[in-house]
Amino acid sequence: MKSFNEKVEHLNDTQGREALLGMLRGIEREALRIDDNGHLAQDEHPKALGSALTNSRITTDYSEALLEFITPVNHSIDDLLEGLTQTHAYTVRNLNGQKLWPVSMPCYVGDVANIPVARYGNSNTGKMKTLYRKGLTHRYGALMQIIAGVHFNFSVSNALWQRLYDDKIANGNGNACCSKSITFEDFISESYFGLIRNYRRLVWVLPYLFGSSPALCGSFIKDQDVDFEFEKTGKGTLYLPYATSLRMSDLGYTNKEQDTLNISYNSLPEYLEGVGAAIKMPSKKFAQIGVNVDGDYRQLNSNILQIENEFYAPIRAKRVTKSGEKPSQALARAGVEYIEVRALDVNPFSPVGIDATQVRFLDLFLLHCLLSPSEDTDEAGEAEIAANLKAVVLEGRKPGLTLQRHGQAIGLNEWMHELFAELSTLAVLLDGEDSHTYQTALNTWAEAIDDPDKTLSGRVLHEVVVKGTDHSVWVHQLAKGYHEFLSHYPLSDETEQFYADEAKASLAEQQNIEQQPQDTFSEFLKQYFKDVVPAGTFEAK
Repeated sequence: MKSFNEKVEHLNDTQGREALLGMLRGIEREALRIDDNGHLAQDEHPKALGSALTNSRITTDYSEALLEFITPVNHSIDDLLEGLTQTHAYTVRNLNGQKLWPVSMPCYVGDVANIPVARYGNSNTGKMKTLYRKGLTHRYGALMQIIAGVHFNFSVSNALWQRLYDDKIANGNGNACCSKSITFEDFISESYFGLIRNYRRLVWVLPYLFGSSPALCGSFIKDQDVDFEFEKTGKGTLYLPYATSLRMSDLGYTNKEQDTLNISYNSLPEYLEGVGAAIKMPSKKFAQIGVNVDGDYRQLNSNILQIENEFYAPIRAKRVTKSGEKPSQALARAGVEYIEVRALDVNPFSPVGIDATQVRFLDLFLLHCLLSPSEDTDEAGEAEIAANLKAVVLEGRKPGLTLQRHGQAIGLNEWMHELFAELSTLAVLLDGEDSHTYQTALNTWAEAIDDPDKTLSGRVLHEVVVKGTDHSVWVHQLAKGYHEFLSHYPLSDETEQFYADEAKASLAEQQNIEQQPQDTFSEFLKQYFKDVVPAGTFEAK
């Protein structure tokens, strides 16, 4: 099996460089709507933004107040971020003075009962989306669901796949994914899962560099029993001195029930088998909640996963679904089409939650994961992955922090220098003779290896600890500044009309869906989960 450097050398020509540069990217950015006091907005999703059920650019996630902005797939990083900025700009112009909360951890939360669950209308599809979120509330509490993040969708070009496939066929060594009998489509899926395994081994790099939630408003944990020994500053700011991403800690998107699933990433068939078992696996804990209690639905079902989206993972294998198709069905039908990176905090130093240097680093990082040898993961490897991620999330900037690599201790600093040396080789190839954008981006983040204060989390703590600004006050000031910037961001008449037309069309589409004949909601759910959820799951408890 070729090493990373050998693979890069194999691609070191004009066609190889063009194949590498053919990457496709998409971004999904979440942001809470807040009122003038910096508190969670309580009103409905603005009609000027269209239907959250059917608008392709602007929707909601868990809460009615948690907006989600979705970009189209794009080759160009500049066009990708310009489109994301335009979506933000149109949105803030239609919030009636409300603003966007520009960090991952929520704004001030009083009574959790006032966190509004997203509503998607009266169609069965819309009711199911709302009930799924209602189930999340019963299972994990509403607070966890209003944590915001950035998802980065990534795929490589067909030209690169063909180049790698041809090389594998020519140099097959008996490995399953290298044998001459493997189809092109299966090779792509196997290679994406190789990328995923390497990503999971190195995922701690992302919270180290890009984690930006080392502090939070004390209101977030006022009713929770937490083990963290927080330090306090300002009126109510809590922080951990070396933390990088509390969003990715046990305070954030975690599910103890899922610890027993042991879903494998060693191949697509093993992954699909694991996910299939998970959505059929009953949970005694969730069964106590009840499903349909006296005519009131509390959750979709009482299994460990209501639906596949409830599987919390820092990366997902994805394929665009057809109408009525579940994510795993799409993967089983045609294999992996792209991957979704889910380990990114909202960057508070960007008006749109992510910047171009991060995107270029992610390009390099994910290509490195793809081009590096990727052995299967065993139980010991899974434990190592979890321990490294937890260590970096809670104390990633601690001087002398050591991690585990293949059972051996290694300093975080040493490991990152080794990784960046290989990324530099790739950056030089991608830049070619006329550009330095990848090298500049890599050098920008390389400074944070030896100076943790240059990580995003270090910069956040500089604001709230060194400067002594209360976290909520600081973030609210950012929100006002970004609102001013985006309100005056230049939008052409054609661009504004595009978003207005999209909003109008999405409302009409939702209305059309709701006017179609439909089964009872109970029958709709039974049909949706046919051959998936065991009989009796929907019975009243």
